[in-house]
Amino acid sequence: MKSLRLWIAVGIFCLVAGVGSAALSHAQEGENRGFAGGSYLVTTNDSQGNFASRTVITLHGDQTMSVVDSNQGGPAYFFSGQLGSWKTEGRGAIVAKTIDFNYPPGPGVARLDYTLNLTQDNRQVAGTVTLRAFPLEGGDPVNGEGTVLGTFNFQGELINP
Repeated sequence: MKSLRLWIAVGIFCLVAGVGSAALSHAQEGENRGFAGGSYLVTTNDSQGNFASRTVITLHGDQTMSVVDSNQGGPAYFFSGQLGSWKTEGRGAIVAKTIDFNYPPGPGVARLDYTLNLTQDNRQVAGTVTLRAFPLEGGDPVNGEGTVLGTFNFQGELINP
């Protein structure tokens, strides 16, 4: 009899855990509104509101991210495109992290930490990006704090096919 009660208790626990897991999964889908990614053309301004660059931010469906910036080929700065990943953080909010490489005369690694806020229909985006520098050798651009070079604001719109 005790064995039967134990199995009933285990069965009820599994049922409650399964229902709770399904509810959590559904709640997360609701927060994310089924966002599968997209490419956005944005205008980036420095912390004083001055134009800094035009950028294409692509949030891929597999939660990777690529960024192309109008300044990356010079003449003042020489750096590669950015590659990284993103995740949702609540309703319409996304956090992302990318890495790029700086070319001589000042070789190094940069990390860009993004916060993006999407409109309800995912057609517009606004947010901030913090640029951090790391030495090419010996730095930890994935988890380190680095040297903050600036924080920039951006806003833009979805590139429709």
